[in-house]
Amino acid sequence: MSAVLRRDLPASLVVFLVALPLCVGVAVASGVPAELGLITGIVGGLVAGAMPGSSLQVSGPAAGLTVLVFEAVREYGAGALGAIVLAAGLVQLLLGALRLGRWFRAVSLSVVEGMLAGIGLTIIAGQLYAMADAPAPGSGLGKLAGLPGMLAGSAGSGAALTALGVGVATIAVLAGWPLLPEKARRVPAPLVAVAAATGATLLLDLPVRSLDVRGLLGSIHPPGLDDAARLAEVGALGTVLAFALIASAETLFSAAAVDRMHDGPRTDYDRELIAQGAGNAVCGALGALPMTAVIVRSSANVRAGARTKASRVLHGVWLLLFAAFLPSVLGWIPLAALAGVLVHAGWKLIPLARLRPLWREQRGEAAVLAVTAVAVVALNLFEGVLIGLVAAIAKSAWETSHVHVETRAPDGDGPLRVAVTGNATFLRLPKLIDALDALPHDRRIELDVSGLRHLDPSCRAALTEWADGRCGTVPARA
Repeated sequence: MSAVLRRDLPASLVVFLVALPLCVGVAVASGVPAELGLITGIVGGLVAGAMPGSSLQVSGPAAGLTVLVFEAVREYGAGALGAIVLAAGLVQLLLGALRLGRWFRAVSLSVVEGMLAGIGLTIIAGQLYAMADAPAPGSGLGKLAGLPGMLAGSAGSGAALTALGVGVATIAVLAGWPLLPEKARRVPAPLVAVAAATGATLLLDLPVRSLDVRGLLGSIHPPGLDDAARLAEVGALGTVLAFALIASAETLFSAAAVDRMHDGPRTDYDRELIAQGAGNAVCGALGALPMTAVIVRSSANVRAGARTKASRVLHGVWLLLFAAFLPSVLGWIPLAALAGVLVHAGWKLIPLARLRPLWREQRGEAAVLAVTAVAVVALNLFEGVLIGLVAAIAKSAWETSHVHVETRAPDGDGPLRVAVTGNATFLRLPKLIDALDALPHDRRIELDVSGLRHLDPSCRAALTEWADGRCGTVPARA
């Protein structure tokens, strides 16, 4: 107990201070009341935090899901969001029960980073409109294309320029915080940035919109039968799968990162998936946002010295007490400050430090990352990830499909021996046929394909046709 009070209690307060502005900001960016973000944070602490799986990573609403949540709310309504999140939680529970947690780690890292980069770009574009108190277009490409016009329009509005100034100042605090001495950095940067923006707005009486706050209980809307009926739609089912798969992948990648930050017990991926599923099922039943494990809060928890799951459970307690007894404080927070926090969070989702070395060393992986990011921005999160996975599979198939044509000329007038080795697939068929057609036409050819490890139907047909014309016999494999 003394160890909990000495280590985990202070760590829980740090995580609470980090989580508070993020819970609120993610909710606002997702197009739902701020209180729903707090509810998800509370459930992440009290439900997912109390269950076995990962001892130190912290769960709550994540910036990585804001785009998908926003699209779901716009398409199906806020009422159906609870049903979708509940169904996604049940899918996660099933995946965990089937012990499929480790399979999520098999997803290409380039696809995950491309997904996060696309999300980051979409968040930045959308929240720049929020910083200027301007309406944002619906699509990701529309947001990006409309930015010059929005900024030009804001230049003639004093209120818009003031809001932009608050947001830019918030970003500046967040960006400059790592440069301060270590003692100063013990205070969470998001808390300082939002508190400073709120204080300046109140003291200077700035004309900036602030949060619209309701009571915690008044924000809870369990899904009804009509909401559950929306799950019969194909699009809603796709959204359920997207929530479940993306939240699970983000959680388990976060777990792997957190495990590298401490020397305590390692994550049990299947149990962690069950914990996330239980938490999302509860969030859905309350009509709140979906949850994932969040690396920002988790790393703050580790750096603050947490040793057991008590820190993440207690952080949920502090969120509950704050939401129950001090909700009016949220009404002072300017929306532009929360938008600034999310612009900074979106920027950190883009793996800028990896792009240049990745392009130099593995251009195929860099291409997969770029394709995924562009698809997420241009289409939506679910379709973008699917396109990224297809690109990763195609890239892997191309790289593993190596075929070599070796020519050995015997002494005298004997036939020219041609050996084909490697993996002959349709991807390498043009190269293979070009190599065979370049062989001298005035020599007899003896074709040996016994060294092929794989021969797909397209290559088999092409080789057979070529051998019939040049060798007079059909090549055989040993």
